[in-house]
Amino acid sequence: MAVLTADLPAVARTVGGTPAEVKDVIRIEQQGSSARRDGRWVVPRQMEICSSWGEVTLDFSQAVITRNTLRIDLDLRGSALNLLTRPGIVVDTDALATGYAKIKTQGITDAGAPETLRIELVGQVNYGRVLVRPQRRSFRQWLLREPAAHPSRTG
Repeated sequence: MAVLTADLPAVARTVGGTPAEVKDVIRIEQQGSSARRDGRWVVPRQMEICSSWGEVTLDFSQAVITRNTLRIDLDLRGSALNLLTRPGIVVDTDALATGYAKIKTQGITDAGAPETLRIELVGQVNYGRVLVRPQRRSFRQWLLREPAAHPSRTG
């Protein structure tokens, strides 16, 4: 059956159970403001982010992943990109061109998790920053020494 359906567009289920079509490309373009994707959003095949003097946050902790690779084309000028990950998400920053920029990748605590999504960052970052880090624990989780909530544990 997989051979017959391989060329069909990917479809993801939303919280209400209705099908949502996966977009091929999502473009975020902003100047002097902030943009955020969080909660149960559907991860596309590719993202194009053009940001001047602002901040973009992509929270993958509850995102619906339908493909194994996401390519993010960056054009950041004086901006910050924050990627909040979960176990199984790997971020590759090797193809970024930087000018007076900072790239910081904080490790995932569950290194043995199978790879569910590979994020490839390409493009340029000038006078900006890229921060990749796992989801933080809530105060209650920190107090009780629990791990950060994972989508399979909260749904």
